[in-house]
Amino acid sequence: MSKQKLEVLTPLNSQLIFIDQQPQMAFGVQSIDRQTLKNNVVALAKSAKVFNVPTIITTVETESFSGHTYPELLSVFPEHPILERTSMNSWDDQKVRDALAKNGRNKVIVSGLWTEVCNTTFALSAMHDADYEIYMVADASGGTSLDAHNYAMQRMVQAGVVPVTWQQVLLEWQRDWAHRDTYDAVTGVVKEHSGAYGMGIDYAYTMVHKAEERAKHGPTLAPVPAT
Repeated sequence: MSKQKLEVLTPLNSQLIFIDQQPQMAFGVQSIDRQTLKNNVVALAKSAKVFNVPTIITTVETESFSGHTYPELLSVFPEHPILERTSMNSWDDQKVRDALAKNGRNKVIVSGLWTEVCNTTFALSAMHDADYEIYMVADASGGTSLDAHNYAMQRMVQAGVVPVTWQQVLLEWQRDWAHRDTYDAVTGVVKEHSGAYGMGIDYAYTMVHKAEERAKHGPTLAPVPAT
């Protein structure tokens, strides 16, 4: 393994690309629950925004086939341009290459559909042609079957791609809970998107540390035994 891949991800050494996170592409995903997939994609986007990590959004055949990028993803980056393509391989589009180069970070974190096509071809091409390091977010990507996703991941790993998950990326960027400037935002993403982990934070805050509940609600009525 190269020395560079032993470096942890930081907000200053990495960039993020979302590839074809579009409804028609998601319709074909069978390797992960699609609602879970979208939750993970949006969580990854919010994580990048917390740390000001440069983020690219690219799409394929939006009007003719794939549909518009998830509004939940677009709302995280409302000012970002959408890099439209015809090629399944994002590397074939010069806009994408230029955007990656402009960001100036060699570690490229990838979330895309489908794993076995758009993710794999982009990863192999970017590594081969420009020596980018690729970090594939396995749970924010999906394939047309579990086999398709898994074997694509295996092929990429054999070629040198580093497999990660969205929460792993978030916590690697945070690194130290003493980094108070991002602490609240990071735990906010976790509480909203991390399932049991987020529930545990809410429980600890309110029941152990006696913080106020996050959500406002009406009065809590005391039990009244029925007669």
